[in-house]
Amino acid sequence: MEDQGQRDIQLHLLLLPSPGSRALRAADVVSTSPPDHHHPQLDLDLSISIGPRPHPAAPPPPPPPPLANDNTRRPPSSSMATATAASARHQKQQAEARAVKQQAAEQARMACAERAYAERVRELARREVELAEREFARARAIWERAREEVERVERMKQIAARRLVVGGGSAAAAAALEITCHACMQRFHP
Repeated sequence: MEDQGQRDIQLHLLLLPSPGSRALRAADVVSTSPPDHHHPQLDLDLSISIGPRPHPAAPPPPPPPPLANDNTRRPPSSSMATATAASARHQKQQAEARAVKQQAAEQARMACAERAYAERVRELARREVELAEREFARARAIWERAREEVERVERMKQIAARRLVVGGGSAAAAAALEITCHACMQRFHP
């Protein structure tokens, strides 16, 4: 804060006119001003004198007016505090925005992962259903063949029973013992 005050003082000293520049400014005023205006300073500068020119004991010129865009001049500490607060507020808003973006990205990533997982589970379920349908079709085919085999064995049994009744001999009984199941290759026992 003390450095800021030193800078302000140095700036004011640089802006104060020196005696040589005051004479140049007075000459510029003489060339641009109409002749009927007489300024006391101008008369003193133009008077012929012998010896060093006496310096008038005039008050120092007022400081330059503030710049047009600096309508709200504040003490340096107040403006720095405001700037620091604004900077902190801006950083906080940026941090909050980053956090919201990260949350949104995380939620999007989780939604994509869940969607991929659901798709994978759906695909596995579809494959299991297809496999179960194939197994069921295979079991139905085996059941149909077994049913046909049972029907054929029943017919053969009926035929053998008729032969026993009709023939009545041991040859027929021996023929009946030779009947086997073609599926399991076991002998048929009446």
